[in-house]
Amino acid sequence: MLYLISTPIGNLEDISYRAVRILSSCSYILCEDTRNSKILLDHLSIRKELKSFHKFSEKRKEDEVIRDLEDGKEIALISDGGTPLLCDPGKSLVLECINKNIKYTAIPGACSLIDAFVLSGLDIPFQFIGFLNKGAELEKDLKKILCYNGVTICFESPKRVVSTMRLLKKMDSEREVVIVREMTKKFEDVIRGKAHEMENLLKDKTKGEMVILISKKDFDFKNFELNEMLDILKSSGLSSMEALKMAAKLRKESKRELYKKTIKDKLC
Repeated sequence: MLYLISTPIGNLEDISYRAVRILSSCSYILCEDTRNSKILLDHLSIRKELKSFHKFSEKRKEDEVIRDLEDGKEIALISDGGTPLLCDPGKSLVLECINKNIKYTAIPGACSLIDAFVLSGLDIPFQFIGFLNKGAELEKDLKKILCYNGVTICFESPKRVVSTMRLLKKMDSEREVVIVREMTKKFEDVIRGKAHEMENLLKDKTKGEMVILISKKDFDFKNFELNEMLDILKSSGLSSMEALKMAAKLRKESKRELYKKTIKDKLC
């Protein structure tokens, strides 16, 4: 059996009794960084073998882990903090377990995106997109976020968060943003404001892990080229006609008129 165990994202007391029991009884523990995980195990007085299992080694070590699971060993998988597989290693291993009918389960616990959403005071629906891309791809990410009819939760490096907020300000300066940093730790901080205010609000606060929440808001989508907007909507899984219908609603225009524009663009 493979156990996907959520571990604390800051405060080491945020670990469940069930997680402690399984970590204490499993054959060994897969982890991103043995040094970080040893701190947690020492705090819990658990003496178990730690094996590194990160994005650079998981494919190489996967066959060995699968053999051990098939031999009946109980193995735990943890990340450096939070819930495994959410922007952390392990996805490929779980898919292999599914393919080989190997039992696995998740032990719930700390999750930074859920904790940040609760602290934000924002309302559902929400989407989680993981880490924002860098460079030219960042603008594409933000355009998709601005088109989403709900809250978007994402991760960003503290080194890039200010420049990301500057770009968001250019695209929609009035959009409400919440940034949650250092969750469950002594200096936990929830920063709220409009996109144009965030650079100033982030002064002396660009350290520690950060979760960004970008709120839903009525947005003037006429600032987008129609075809660009349709491409963004289709990339979220909508069909061409569904994207056209959504674009008409967002732009407050007739679907028939937008359809005529797309036909005209194709003919030109």
